[in-house]
Amino acid sequence: MDEKDWFALRILYEEKNISRAAERLYISQPALTYRLKNIEKEFGTSIFFKIKGGIEFTSEGAHLAGYAEEMIIKLQKTKDYMLNMQNEVRGTLRLGVSSNFAQYKLPKILKKFSIKYPLVQFNVNTGWSTEIMNLLDSASVQLGILRGNYDWYGIKTLLHKERLCLISKTKVDMENLPNLPFINYKTDSSLKGLMNGWWHDRFSEPPLVTMETDRQETCKEMVKNGLGVSILPEICMQPSDNLHTYGLSYKNGEPVLRNTWLMYNEESLKLSSVKNFIDFLNSNPNL
Repeated sequence: MDEKDWFALRILYEEKNISRAAERLYISQPALTYRLKNIEKEFGTSIFFKIKGGIEFTSEGAHLAGYAEEMIIKLQKTKDYMLNMQNEVRGTLRLGVSSNFAQYKLPKILKKFSIKYPLVQFNVNTGWSTEIMNLLDSASVQLGILRGNYDWYGIKTLLHKERLCLISKTKVDMENLPNLPFINYKTDSSLKGLMNGWWHDRFSEPPLVTMETDRQETCKEMVKNGLGVSILPEICMQPSDNLHTYGLSYKNGEPVLRNTWLMYNEESLKLSSVKNFIDFLNSNPNL
């Protein structure tokens, strides 16, 4: 098996479908099938079998897919350290970033960092914080920027705190909130728990949910058109939204805050690209 075999097995294990895996690998389906048959011949075993709508891995195939994933990570680490031995700050910075931070903060950060260190390349994965946590645990990324509180065995640095806000097209009476149409959106369990905790602290009856949306930006557009109210993190609000915002507080007056954390392993600091990026974030807290 070589590097191309490792990537083929990883993508196939993710897709469980030969045609979709071939598309992601930018090769033809027959070429992928030929490569897979050679792997089976090399190890003298079947690595998958066909089922309706795709394939299923055998136990031997699943073991090989796990081995391929380990080898891909080891190869990337070796490349990183080889580049790090040179005098210049260079290499590929692999980041896992929560969606909101990636949308509203990350582009400006990467732009300024790339001006200072033009030889550093970026490989960025975005998603819910729970998904970024999985990428960190599997060492698929070197740094994670997550929103909410998660346990982490490595280094964990607080980047900043932000407040949750009620948003509305018109002025509202906060005490009358349970009677107003409320717009929900899909989000991770951390933010949902924070929102629910504030609501139950303030009200004895549930919100009057009249709409469920798939993402925060869709929700905000609905609010901008006067279709209801919602709760969003402060990071999502722009002056051009022209919405009324009300910072949330618990009954005891404490503001409802959400933390954004930078997480990584101490071993990653051996890479100049990682260390300089961390130093850059810490020295530019207002980015």
